[in-house]
Amino acid sequence: MKWQIEYYNQKLEDEILNLPDGLLARYLRLTDLMLEFGADLGLPHTKAVEKGLFELRVKSKEGIARIFFCTKIGKKII
Repeated sequence: MKWQIEYYNQKLEDEILNLPDGLLARYLRLTDLMLEFGADLGLPHTKAVEKGLFELRVKSKEGIARIFFCTKIGKKII
């Protein structure tokens, strides 16, 4: 079973999908990898912040975006 990504709410999803083009493209690439291989891509892409909370580090020529997420039991990333 592949992983799933679920957004906390619609406002958050809209905010992420309105990132500048380069950041959005990089975000979509990293989430494709997360869907295939799981949430722990390792540095420099993902980092544990504290127990159960992680950050996705997205970089492009427009700058840096940090998106926080957690994993639920099973293969769901929120």
